[in-house]
Amino acid sequence: MVLRNARLADGTTDFGPELQNLVVTDGLITSIGPADGATSPDDIDVAGATVVPGLIDAHMHVLSSEITRNPGFGPPPQLKGDEPRARELGYFVLAAMARAVLAAGITTVRDVGCDDYEAIALRQAVNLGVVPGPQILSCGRIISATSPGGMLFTAMYRQADGSDEMRKAVREQLRAGADFIKFMATGARSVQLEDPEPAQMTRAEMRAIIEEAHRMGFRVAAHAEGLDGARIAIEEGVDTIEHGLSLHRKPALLDTMAQRGTVLVPTLTTFHDLAERFTDKFTPALVDQAKRQLDEAYATVRAARDAGVTIALGHDSGPPGDAAIELVRMVEGGLSTAEALAAGTRGSAAALGLADRGTLAVGQRADLLIVDGDPLADIRVLNTPTAIRQVIKNGGMWCAD
Repeated sequence: MVLRNARLADGTTDFGPELQNLVVTDGLITSIGPADGATSPDDIDVAGATVVPGLIDAHMHVLSSEITRNPGFGPPPQLKGDEPRARELGYFVLAAMARAVLAAGITTVRDVGCDDYEAIALRQAVNLGVVPGPQILSCGRIISATSPGGMLFTAMYRQADGSDEMRKAVREQLRAGADFIKFMATGARSVQLEDPEPAQMTRAEMRAIIEEAHRMGFRVAAHAEGLDGARIAIEEGVDTIEHGLSLHRKPALLDTMAQRGTVLVPTLTTFHDLAERFTDKFTPALVDQAKRQLDEAYATVRAARDAGVTIALGHDSGPPGDAAIELVRMVEGGLSTAEALAAGTRGSAAALGLADRGTLAVGQRADLLIVDGDPLADIRVLNTPTAIRQVIKNGGMWCAD
């Protein structure tokens, strides 16, 4: 595959204004060079459109049941007296979700907690070619201490207490096919009975999770809203901090993250959800809390950027395929368009521990997105469905049409 006359952008490399040719062989980028006059019938002339790496959503919940944040997607809410819906209907919803995500140019996603291991089933369906979709990495169930959240997320959480039980919970997720481990360092902003400020686990419990996963060669993500839980998780060597909104209060922790390569996944959109978008679906106390957290989340993104912390795209919202709105919010919050694009590509690849993608360079996996317009001039083109011309996953062309 040869893409001719392309503008190239990845937020990391300065390709200049000149049009380039990009060659893909066996799923890898094998050549990048100035556009020339030589052509072959099989070449694809993109005529000045922009080629960027496939986007990576580092924080997605692959849930067939979660349609409240996805207006216009999935089946309408069930009415009383209507025909009962089969449990298996959820797998068709998952398939539609995967298709919508890939059509938006998101070629890799990290599932950070699903019900009953649904994401692992969808991962298998995508890998076997049964349904189109992005590459999926999943944590299986989220490891949590016994908590109020466990009453609400019974199919998503694996509750445990004490170091030995935490190690067992890690092993259970790996047995189920998890690609990485996630745990709740603090409570959740969406649970009325939880205070997200204190650490939810002891240091010994977090250490047991991180040590056990790392011993087996798996990365670890920590849900961390309050400062105490984030601090312990960072000090114990976690690989990614999810949300991390309080970190601007302690710049030294951001310095530690930058030195160790710990990635921040700020999930700005989810704070907009609770504070602005779905205020009628949450208790007033949670809405008020989200409004405070929203300001803190933006302050942390700016502080993290200034400290040199790697930032990743994490949507944590809906509908499927709308993840690039997170990049728009990053720019609105003070990042440059190049920094935002790098977050959605190279930064997210770092969060997932995938060194084979995220930039446009020889040897990188050919996950590519062709868009009309220039995201370095206006990042919103990545979140404009009509601007998406073509999606290439692992060297193969795919289009929703």
